[in-house]
Amino acid sequence: MTGSQNQQGSHRGIRRIALVGLGLVGASFAAALRAAQPDIEVFGVDVDAHTRTSAQERGWTNGAAAPDDPAFERFVRDECDLVVLAVPVGVVEDYFKLLAAWDYRGIVTDTASTKAGIARSAAALLPYPQNYVPGHPMAGSEVNGIDGARADLFQGAHWILCPDAATPAEHFPRLHELVTSLGARVIALPREDHDQAVAVVSHVPHIMASSLVQLACRHADDQQALMRLAAGGFKDSTRIAAGSPELWCGIAFDNADALAAGLCEMQGIIASFEDALAAGDRPRMTALLAESAEARRALPAAWVPSTEKLLEVRIPMEDRTGVVAEVTTIASSVGCNIQSIEIDHITADSAVLSLVLTDEGDVGQLSSQLINAGFSVSFSPLSAKEHTHVA
Repeated sequence: MTGSQNQQGSHRGIRRIALVGLGLVGASFAAALRAAQPDIEVFGVDVDAHTRTSAQERGWTNGAAAPDDPAFERFVRDECDLVVLAVPVGVVEDYFKLLAAWDYRGIVTDTASTKAGIARSAAALLPYPQNYVPGHPMAGSEVNGIDGARADLFQGAHWILCPDAATPAEHFPRLHELVTSLGARVIALPREDHDQAVAVVSHVPHIMASSLVQLACRHADDQQALMRLAAGGFKDSTRIAAGSPELWCGIAFDNADALAAGLCEMQGIIASFEDALAAGDRPRMTALLAESAEARRALPAAWVPSTEKLLEVRIPMEDRTGVVAEVTTIASSVGCNIQSIEIDHITADSAVLSLVLTDEGDVGQLSSQLINAGFSVSFSPLSAKEHTHVA
């Protein structure tokens, strides 16, 4: 993919965004977008007047209004490309109803940490549910609201997108370009798998961190030095427990089934350590610790792609729905990171899906799985200077 192709692709990009919710994630999105793509027009929507004023004063939004302000409807109706719902799960339905009433035909995404309920609501309420692409930035802070927002919140963070078979082919590349411009790295997940996956890597860890803090607090009165000791590594490992109790209570109940299953499995894992202790089984204890240590060491502290090892993957697209969602999900499943994605239209009925991959993941597995899925695939090395997305 050449620089000229990327520039041509940008003309099909997202230029006008209605951003609903200017809390930590929403305001950080606006701040990051202003820094990365200042030409994009962002209209902020929030129930709090002080928050709306603050977002405009900081230059993060071009305008702002309350949800019931006619200016919000005018912006959505006036060639708005994308609506981002950075609001709690419980109020998403209200905005779906507004968008339906306004016959909005652009892309809709969200930032909520659960997807099952929202996806059902989108299918039931939106007149064009195929235009809803669930999203979830895996980034946050213990500081809530716009005062905790910062432009670098998404740098190096994973941002989940969940296209499906009904998603129009152009939607994923447009969202991918937008999200990666903020420094985030996109992972494509089937929406039906999302809630279980984030329960394991986010929701269960939050409950575990809260539990550890409770354990320390129960013993703090008896051992005054304990909380001083907790100011070290313990404080770092339980930082997420300082998050908003109301927010996390909502997340817990929104994802109750997957969270409960994860906590039950976690109890079994803890029990295995307890059983090894009770039995005096040192080899078993060592094996359990070694398994965890090996897995933890395999996680990179900070992953930086090699600009000399880019790979272009070209896939002829048949005239069938869901091809982009299928390909990107396969790429994510084998650990491949898509640096950029573009659709090269050949005729009205055919196109080539062009992916640029960084040096992460199993390219051999990617090739095998794509071929097994019925795709014709070609790979070619790509130098950094051929690809304008790479610094």
